[in-house]
Parts: sequence; structure tokens; C-alpha cells
Amino acid sequence: MIDLGISKIALIGAVALIVIGPEKLPRVARTVGTLLGKAQRYVSDVKAEVNRSMELDELKKMKETVESAARDVEQTIQTGTADFEKQWSETTAGLSSDSPGTAWEPPPPEYKHPRKKWRLKQGATPQWYKARNGVRTRALSGAARVARYRPQKFN
Repeated sequence: MIDLGISKIALIGAVALIVIGPEKLPRVARTVGTLLGKAQRYVSDVKAEVNRSMELDELKKMKETVESAARDVEQTIQTGTADFEKQWSETTAGLSSDSPGTAWEPPPPEYKHPRKKWRLKQGATPQWYKARNGVRTRALSGAARVARYRPQKFN
């Protein structure tokens, strides 16, 4: 890269002052500054794009490794299930429902209604507990509810 020290920058500034003149020098310096800023932004954008492409390549490689590992796991599971099914069929081949050695299974239980006793449960709660915790024991009509919960007017 270009090695610019304080002495070299001062020499360039002195030459620019003589060549361009003191009237146009601020405008030229502003223009050069904006061009340098645009160049720096362009270089940083290119660097970021290169980094993104490198990360994308790394992600693609990682995706391929994960997919190959998943395929290997799937194959091992399939072979394991095939072996298990083969062993299961060999084991259960000797058993049949007609053989006298099998155990008798009782039929499933019949449906029985739960018979909820919610009235008994509601009545089992003491009245003092309901009053303390604000449990409603009676239904209020809309007008009664408005009258009860309406804010009091201050006189």
C-alpha cells in the first residue's frame, strides 16, 4: 500500500495550493474526500461480498456433511428395523391364537357414566369461604350488576 506520512501529505498539500490556487482548493479537497469515501465504501462492499460467498460455500459444505450423516443414520435405522422385524416374525411364528399355551384376555370394561355430583361439590364449600373469597352464590341481572358496581358520586 502507499506509505503516506505527515511530511508527504504536507508536501502534496503545498503543491496543490500552488497549482490549484487558494480559491479552488477547498472545493477540490471536498471532491477528493467524497471520491475517497466512495472508493472506501466500494472496497468494503466488495470485501463483504467475498466474505458472504466464502461463508455460503462453507455453509454448503456443512449442509452436505449433515445430509450425508442423516442418510447414514436413516440407513442404519432402516437396517435395524428390518432386523428387528425379521427377529420378531421368527419369534412370533411359533405362537398362534389357537394354541392352548396362550393366556386368556378378559374383554374390555363396559362404558360407565362418570355421574358427576357437581351440586354436591358446590354445596360442600362453606358459605363463609364463599363470602370471603367473593364466590357468587346468586346470579345478578344486568341492571342489578350495574347498580352494584357503579362508582359512587362524591357530594
